[in-house]
Amino acid sequence: MIQLIVGEKGKGKTKVLLEKVGEAAASAKGNVVFIDKDMSHIYEVKNTVRLINSSDYGISSPDEFKGFISGIMSADHDLEDLFIDRFLLVSYQKDKDKDEVAESLRKIEELSNKSDVKITVSLSMTKEQLPADLQEKVLVAL
Repeated sequence: MIQLIVGEKGKGKTKVLLEKVGEAAASAKGNVVFIDKDMSHIYEVKNTVRLINSSDYGISSPDEFKGFISGIMSADHDLEDLFIDRFLLVSYQKDKDKDEVAESLRKIEELSNKSDVKITVSLSMTKEQLPADLQEKVLVAL
């Protein structure tokens, strides 16, 4: 299952995402992972949440990012929740068109469904910019 937190840049998506991370950390029986482009939120997440700085891993394309997510899921069989902040930036799709971004989200959802890991993504797009199948996945639209 994939859930999206969408809105234009600067609307507060990260704040909402961090609230969801806190809720997951408080109730999860398994592991919780938070992926971002840097470590700026290290003091905002509980120490039980694994914070991953994606820029430390040499990711330079959407396919490499998908492989990165795959690796995290395959290495942690207790993974329950995966949160991705600034999706367009961490997945190297900042300059991609909305169809390419949508296809990447679908591929990540496939991984989620296969591994039974709930993925929540913050995305700097409006709900209206998403295809209908992904609009159904929107948890919060700002």
